[in-house]
Amino acid sequence: MRVSEPERGYYDNDILNFAYVYTNIDDIVINEDIGGGYVVIHTSKRSAKYKPIELPSVHRKRHREQTRLSPLFTRLFLEEAQKYEIHKDDAKTHKLDLEKIINKKGQRVHPAFISDWKAENIDTIAGERIQANVQIERVSNMDLQRLFDYFVRKNLSPFHPEDRSVGRLKESIYKFFDKHLGMTLADHFRDIINIVLSEDNRPHFEAVIDSAKRAYVAATEKREKEIVEDVWDVPERVVFGEGYIEMDRKKSVMKPFFSNERWQSEKAFIDFLEEPRSDVLWWFKNGDRDATFFAVPYKDGDDSSPFYVDFVVMMKDGSIGLFDPHGIYLADFGAKSDGLRDYIAHLKKKGRKVSGGIIANTKTDYTGQWMVYEGEGKDAREGNWGNWTNLQF
Repeated sequence: MRVSEPERGYYDNDILNFAYVYTNIDDIVINEDIGGGYVVIHTSKRSAKYKPIELPSVHRKRHREQTRLSPLFTRLFLEEAQKYEIHKDDAKTHKLDLEKIINKKGQRVHPAFISDWKAENIDTIAGERIQANVQIERVSNMDLQRLFDYFVRKNLSPFHPEDRSVGRLKESIYKFFDKHLGMTLADHFRDIINIVLSEDNRPHFEAVIDSAKRAYVAATEKREKEIVEDVWDVPERVVFGEGYIEMDRKKSVMKPFFSNERWQSEKAFIDFLEEPRSDVLWWFKNGDRDATFFAVPYKDGDDSSPFYVDFVVMMKDGSIGLFDPHGIYLADFGAKSDGLRDYIAHLKKKGRKVSGGIIANTKTDYTGQWMVYEGEGKDAREGNWGNWTNLQF
């Protein structure tokens, strides 16, 4: 079982890296569609003879903001409240901050809002005393809080109304009253909720919430593209789900080696690495997620993205090879090839003994010669081996 923050890798105490599923059912199998790779079937461990290689690597910064609200939302809510725009009868747009446009005196939760709450909570309010025709002064603080919680949950979409996001939106509204109206939650609890949920003010608060959500989505989508630089070494262990089989591979740095044999090109290249006469000391079959695995940056349109290179190879002379059997027909061939070549050139300037590139075999059944591409990405042409050189170990 992977830890909740993969950027941190695994725990030093191995007990914390696993969870177990127990059942008293005799005949049970794991449903792969439901398990989704979370149920670990196999574990492979790094060879005890491994020595750190400390390669610079990148990965996407993990953000949970796209599914729930972070503290960033509160700041955006307060900003949107200050630049709130409304349309009046003169068909013009008027820029008035929320503080100036809401009514503050004599506000009450409208009976229609209570009726809406009752309609959506009919299964849970049997015996409850909230009624649409009661005087709002008679409603308890607890009932007011429940109405306010209903308002907040109703306005959270597209974010899931889990407790943390509900609390974040409530906190944003409370901070607005504290900062702009001098009304603290402790002293003005009933007034704050009555002002927000009144018929006059509720549409304005809903509009500001919607504006803040749009600003928040735009900000988090931009942050989701951020990549983080780190120092990478072969992970101490890699876990595999159902569908992987153990294979006898002498030079794999992970023991034992597991493969799903999905790509014939990878299987053929592993056979090439395993040749007894080669100078390969060990090799690592890379994965394609988070900071656990090795990646180099490459240009993906206007952004940078991580390219998870398939193979990291350690030679007997201490040099490192980075190789990826990537189809030349794929649209990202040029960008990934240039990214990998730039990465290797950068390390060479720093005195590291590194080589590699995107590789291909001269025959479609992979019985030909392995070649490494050394030209510009834009010049690659399928069937043209002019910018390729022989790969020898």
